Amino acid sequence: MQLPGKRVKRTRLVRTDQFVVAVEVEAVIPDADPTEPCYEPHVVELLRQIEVHARAGDVEWLKRHGKVYAAVDAA
Repeated sequence: MQLPGKRVKRTRLVRTDQFVVAVEVEAVIPDADPTEPCYEPHVVELLRQIEVHARAGDVEWLKRHGKVYAAVDAA
């Protein structure tokens, strides 16, 4: 079921200790309450899966879904 409202693209950052993944997702500005964009359940599930794969170090999977940044040790 899709929420009624205006659809806009947003870049979300999923952060873990080892990676930051920038992923473009669709947010909905609901007709009933246009004060704040919200995410549909399938988008929330995708963001959760990205976090799981980032914690597991699955870089190849992450690269198919967004832009991956890796933490480096500072001297």
